[in-house]
Amino acid sequence: MAGVLTASGATAGLDADEALALAARDRPELFGRLYERYLPRVYRYLAARAPSREEAADLTQLTFTRAFAALAGFRPGKAPFAAWLFGIARNAAADAARRRRRQAPWDGAPQPPQANDEALPEETLLHQERLQRLRGLLAGLPAQQRELLALRFAGGLSARQIAPIIGKKEEAVKRQMSRILASLKEKYHDDL
Repeated sequence: MAGVLTASGATAGLDADEALALAARDRPELFGRLYERYLPRVYRYLAARAPSREEAADLTQLTFTRAFAALAGFRPGKAPFAAWLFGIARNAAADAARRRRRQAPWDGAPQPPQANDEALPEETLLHQERLQRLRGLLAGLPAQQRELLALRFAGGLSARQIAPIIGKKEEAVKRQMSRILASLKEKYHDDL
């Protein structure tokens, strides 16, 4: 779906998600496609922000409920659909954090592998130590930097999609992400 048929019969140059969101205003069952497409990414992003998997699931449900209710307010062209949806997710996570009155840790680092017959105990232990070191470095970052990493890696968003969520230009997001990753890499290797 490359465009949406407007009331006048003309098609607008929208991406598939924007077109689907507009069509879902009149045909709510179409929102299910957006839900299926974005559910894993939104959940991963919120799981990186929430203190528990249960809260992440609740926030994911809240995000999609709010998005469905706010479809009439979605403005294609102002921001990509993904940015609009993740903005809702970000607000839901911020509201939950304010209610908890404490800072939620970011745990978007990969989980350690499950023990199997193929992995040597030394390899598994080394991998777990590396993950622990990475988690420590992530926990030491300022909240805004953790947020940016969560949007990029847990949410799977591009710099273009992140920019409207955090209110910065795409190039600024790219530069900030580059600086954060370079700093993490340097600190990670300094700890070795």
